[in-house]
Amino acid sequence: MAEKRKDASSNSSGGALVKRAKQDGQDNNDKSLINLSNEKSGTKNAIVGTIKRTSGLDAPVMQLMGHEGEIYSCEFDRSGEYIASAGFDRQILLWNTYGEIKNYGVLKGHTNAVMEMHWSRDGNHIYSCSADKSVSIFDTKSGQRVRRWRGHTGIVNSCQVARRGPERLVSGSDDGTVKIWDNNSKEAVHTFENDYQVTSVCFSEAGDMVYSGGIDNEIKVWDLRKNQLAYTMKGHMDTVTGLSLSPDGSYLLSNAMDNTVRMWDVKPFAPADRCVKIFEGAPHGFEKNLIKPCWSTDGSQIACGSADRTVVIWKVDSRKILYKLPGHKGCVNDVDWHPKEPIVMSASTDKTLFLGEVKPTKL
Repeated sequence: MAEKRKDASSNSSGGALVKRAKQDGQDNNDKSLINLSNEKSGTKNAIVGTIKRTSGLDAPVMQLMGHEGEIYSCEFDRSGEYIASAGFDRQILLWNTYGEIKNYGVLKGHTNAVMEMHWSRDGNHIYSCSADKSVSIFDTKSGQRVRRWRGHTGIVNSCQVARRGPERLVSGSDDGTVKIWDNNSKEAVHTFENDYQVTSVCFSEAGDMVYSGGIDNEIKVWDLRKNQLAYTMKGHMDTVTGLSLSPDGSYLLSNAMDNTVRMWDVKPFAPADRCVKIFEGAPHGFEKNLIKPCWSTDGSQIACGSADRTVVIWKVDSRKILYKLPGHKGCVNDVDWHPKEPIVMSASTDKTLFLGEVKPTKL
């Protein structure tokens, strides 16, 4: 079910056109368009649609409801036409991005909370990890689980798919291990041992390195060719909860419970102090959720959820907060940027997703 809300920016002069979700029994052809004119404009019949739209969404802000528990992960597929979301209710829901944003599929199979999930490159599969200690692959066409790996002995907190080369999966777990999985193997093809729980993992651009963060506050970089630890990036003062690689693969974004988002230079032969920027304004809360950050498509902006129920968006070069988007009624656990349009998606403990328009990064 998609509910379309009034755009937060509609307080400017002029009116806004808002489409409400139809009530039960309402005729399908009745769109119930409501003219919310601005009283300051001096007329109750102000021209609607004066707020410039920046995307193909039906409304500037849209709410997706259907999950029965907290949502921990959300992602657009590479085409931007479809959405996947997952969380505490053990289900992965598939949605259409445009139109009425219908929920067209439900993927079931996990026996505990789905902590993170990602689309395959071709959009035909979903990779997921769960508190049931397993890593799985689901077929998005048939809705069936096609593979389940059992190798971890603790909750699997994070997983990520390689951008290039063989479509491998990396996973990190409370058992202190980082494992690499290959579709052609029943067992993990690489295992890296940590002394502490691993809460977030990510592949490098070339797929030859893996980044992992955990409760030791450090980001470790593992070399898959040498099968050993390459180097460690220190700076966070609390648990690292999310990692995200920049679109060009040169920088790594990390979020931590020290209430900072940090940007690291992961290019070869970078200076020893790889932390190049620190962003503040997205606090963690008592829930200690694994909040994950993301990049805009062109890498000029970053976004991160927050325990204060907002989505925070910064401009990378100036570190200035551009938006602090309200609407959720619980901690925002994950965010994702549409691959082709200025749309930001957020997932929350309030069991809902929001899609919201922002200004294009290049004006």
